[in-house]
Amino acid sequence: MEQAIFDAAIGLLEGGTPLTELSIEKIARTAGVGKATIYRRWPGKEELFVDLLRSVEAPDPVLPGVSVRDDLVALMESIRRRGLAKRNSALLHNVFSQMQSYPKLWDAYHQTVIDPRRRMGLDVVRRGMELGEIRDDLDAELVNDLFTGPLLLRTVIRPGASLDPDLAERVVDAVLEGVRPRR
Repeated sequence: MEQAIFDAAIGLLEGGTPLTELSIEKIARTAGVGKATIYRRWPGKEELFVDLLRSVEAPDPVLPGVSVRDDLVALMESIRRRGLAKRNSALLHNVFSQMQSYPKLWDAYHQTVIDPRRRMGLDVVRRGMELGEIRDDLDAELVNDLFTGPLLLRTVIRPGASLDPDLAERVVDAVLEGVRPRR
């Protein structure tokens, strides 16, 4: 049932229905279910869209846990792959563009998708500081931004920029070189 509802929403979006005009009623009618069926699963349109976006995105990366560097590479690689997926999916590109002007949906997406992934990065950076692989006199949030920034720049701000397969490793190695403890 959930997949039929997701398929209906995707079909409407791919058919050109803007997010602002996509209602639970339209989704229910297209999916062949009652509105109550949708409301039993999701309190509103925003929650349905967040679950829909999560369903089409790759799962959160599994961190190898061998080294801080390897964990950071895994995290940056997941951002690179999400950027590639967004480029190759008109649906994702269209929905993300519209979502930014829909504050309640954007906030819900941040709370359930972006923030948990950001916390993963911060945890790895803090572990690197504790283990002496990253200077502990730096702001962990800033260091995390130094890792994610180049990948987000290339996937969001410069969507035509190169996302070479070795980009995650190159970014992590360059930033680690700059934030290593001074000996």
